[in-house]
Amino acid sequence: MADNNQEEFKVNGDELLKKMRELLAEGNARRIIIKNENGETLIEIPLMIGAIGAILAPILAAVGAIAALVTRCTIVVIKKD
Repeated sequence: MADNNQEEFKVNGDELLKKMRELLAEGNARRIIIKNENGETLIEIPLMIGAIGAILAPILAAVGAIAALVTRCTIVVIKKD
């Protein structure tokens, strides 16, 4: 059974959508969690392998809305090794 590893990125609200698109393009994220400055989870996104286009559009819309509301946040990416 493969292990999962975790990475964290601290970004400004205006960088959030760009970073999310980069992470989705990499294709190896299993779950993405966006937390506010206080460490509270704002959204947790489970990703399926092969999720594309129409499936990702609502996710990016939600992330865009969050980006408009936060000044700093942390993106936690859980990847499959």
